[in-house]
Amino acid sequence: MKKNIIIALLSLVALSCTNDLEELNVNKKDFANTTDASLFTSAQYKLFNQMAETSVNENIFRLIVQHWTETTYTDEANYDLKTRRIDEFHWEVLYRDVLKNFKEAKSLVSGLPDVQANKIATIELYEIYTYYVLVTSFGDIPYTEALDIDVLNPVFDKQDVVFNDLIDRLDNNVLSKFVEDEVGFSASEDIVYNGDIAQWKKFANSLKLQMGMMLADSDPAKAETVVSSAVASGVFTSASDDMKIAFESAAPYTNPVYAALVLSGRDDYVPTNTIVDMMGSLNDPRRDDYFTQHNGEYVGGIPGKLNSFPNFSHVSDKIGKDPTLEAPLLTYYDVEFLLAEAVERGFITGDAETHYNNAVTASINYWGGTDAEAAGYLGQASVAYSTAPGDYKQKLGTQKWLALYNRGFESWTEWRRLDYPLLTAPEDAETTNGQPPYRLTYPDVELTLNEVNIKAAITSIGGDELETKLFWDKN
Repeated sequence: MKKNIIIALLSLVALSCTNDLEELNVNKKDFANTTDASLFTSAQYKLFNQMAETSVNENIFRLIVQHWTETTYTDEANYDLKTRRIDEFHWEVLYRDVLKNFKEAKSLVSGLPDVQANKIATIELYEIYTYYVLVTSFGDIPYTEALDIDVLNPVFDKQDVVFNDLIDRLDNNVLSKFVEDEVGFSASEDIVYNGDIAQWKKFANSLKLQMGMMLADSDPAKAETVVSSAVASGVFTSASDDMKIAFESAAPYTNPVYAALVLSGRDDYVPTNTIVDMMGSLNDPRRDDYFTQHNGEYVGGIPGKLNSFPNFSHVSDKIGKDPTLEAPLLTYYDVEFLLAEAVERGFITGDAETHYNNAVTASINYWGGTDAEAAGYLGQASVAYSTAPGDYKQKLGTQKWLALYNRGFESWTEWRRLDYPLLTAPEDAETTNGQPPYRLTYPDVELTLNEVNIKAAITSIGGDELETKLFWDKN
């Protein structure tokens, strides 16, 4: 079902003539007050927009993970975050436009005479997800003192402490607080699940599953506890559970991919030969959903090199030319891949191959394919779980990377965690280890405004480098 974006800016104050000179200092075109719903809806939109963004000034995760590469410029495909201050933009949007609005929305809800627990739990869940993105992007981050107007120089909390606290908040502030037979945000305010609290609980458990699996290498005992608890409580069971929104058909609320590929009038991106060639070797039925053909063939550009736009395949019309294309943050096929891995690691019981097949089939169906296409694809020795090359990490990592096309951040996170497929950095890359980045560097502005605390964070994580692995990335 389409989730319409409604930026609910309400409560305009009626204007009238006055003889009071003091009122000349009041901006009567500004809002005198706002509502929890308008702030909540605006923050939702900002979050989804940033995660789906593809402007080289704002989000280059598709380039980092080598799903796309560039034509006119090559800096970003070579992991240059500083020239355009990409790390700073990611940081500022999530703190200023997302978390700040969620905090204010929660404050307004908490101040109502009849406090609605479901509203507060929903906002809390969004806050947890946003901090999850920040901590898995940078490492140590401002957390306990973040957004406090009285603290100009917040400390950077240790990444593992933040991560584990987010899991605790999922249990104590979200899952234990949702009440299914009571109302929360209305259908017009909740642009994801239309106020369906049962669906929000499923998302919370599915996020908990994902976060638990992030700990699988660094703290397997904790990971098993978190994962088994999430699964027992109820995770996604079909594509109808997907956590996603659809954008609008008119600017400025179109899908940002459409804005970058159509409204901008620019031809800045082509898919890489990394993904095009792999999908070709596997006879992947999603190729026509992902790419166009060039002279009857699928031809990918070279990561990090100048690639003449007319000489290569392009992003498919399904992805690039639909302004309303939905943007998911977590899907049923994500969950099935996680369940397959959880079985392999012994965290839960079940059959890893069944979950793997479910995941691949769900991804193919998501893009408009059929069960028959999925069965044919999975029937190949190079794809079938029992015969595909490598251990479970290679099988799952490879197919997950393919399924997560056009979801740059999620693909990057899973590539870092599973270490597959094997990706080689371009020869002119900013990284020095022959690999794509393991993290984003801290924004330079933090060194100016919060020097003492950011230097402590840099020491804590082992260096402000693209090559610095985060605490959960042990292999």
